[in-house]
Amino acid sequence: MSEELKAKVEEAIAKVRPALQADGGDVELVELDGNVAKVRLQGACHGCPMAQMTLQMGVERVIKATVPEIESVVAVD
Repeated sequence: MSEELKAKVEEAIAKVRPALQADGGDVELVELDGNVAKVRLQGACHGCPMAQMTLQMGVERVIKATVPEIESVVAVD
């Protein structure tokens, strides 16, 4: 995992983290697999019926806007 790319993704995650934490959740970067960011939803986000929407409309949107090299964001357990 490129340390520079990882740092950019972490910076993007930091932008959405406060909103997730306000609802009792969180997100962490697990790994970068090429241009795919693998993240783990935690806390209230893990298992929430809205988790997929949160991932796509929140986390993925911000990461891709901040780090154009990232093509997709997927949730892992």
